[in-house]
Amino acid sequence: MIGMAKLGIFLGGVLFGTAGVKVLSSKDAKKVYTHVTAAALRAKESVITTVDTIKENCGDILADAKEINETRAKCEEVCVEDGCKAETCCGGDDTADEKADK
Repeated sequence: MIGMAKLGIFLGGVLFGTAGVKVLSSKDAKKVYTHVTAAALRAKESVITTVDTIKENCGDILADAKEINETRAKCEEVCVEDGCKAETCCGGDDTADEKADK
């Protein structure tokens, strides 16, 4: 009795598997796979474009941050030479640029 139940389950699995393979290899299924793959490729391109934009923005931010630090360092040199405190003479970005240009 138990042996027949196991055999029935096995044969049902084989039948279901065979039908599944037929369905998965049909023309309609191949069309679906093709469209899904095309959509995945479009999504990939979109992600790559977004990543490239983010990389460019990060590069710009890094360059601006380095420029700010260089300007601040120049300003502090000028302020030390003049005997003043960097906070008072280099308080804003405009002041820092003016001091660094001297």
